[in-house]
Amino acid sequence: MTSPALSFADQVRSVVARHRDDRGALLPVLHSLMEELGHIDPAAIPILADELNLSRADVHGVVTFYHDFRQTPPGRTKVRICRAEACQAVGGDELVEQAKSRTGVGLGETTPDGAITLEQVFCLGNCALGPSVQVGDRLYGRVGAQQLDRLLEGAA
Repeated sequence: MTSPALSFADQVRSVVARHRDDRGALLPVLHSLMEELGHIDPAAIPILADELNLSRADVHGVVTFYHDFRQTPPGRTKVRICRAEACQAVGGDELVEQAKSRTGVGLGETTPDGAITLEQVFCLGNCALGPSVQVGDRLYGRVGAQQLDRLLEGAA
């Protein structure tokens, strides 16, 4: 006999329970929710506030302040383009504009078919080989326009 699936609220409470004794538990809880659910559903905010004895405004403020906390599900593939100075100097900004044009979405958005989430990052640690792009877990250096098109096609 299988156990019934946990409700959304019970999933959130389960994550909180694992971190309840952590000092400043909100950030570890949010990171765990991101790992387990892929995003912080706005419906979790009042549950977190109640469980952690915080105001909804406090929880919402933390979720919206940090760019790594998504409030919508990500696409199947994340495409991250470096916007740091070293990559900007060798064409990173042009790659961002190309990716926006090719995917039809802005930074931080997901294509309507859920295939690609386009993100910016301010260093991928690949400065000597800029401009750099990360597709999923794979890092690419010296990415040009044609290679970016191929990467986007492969991610779709």
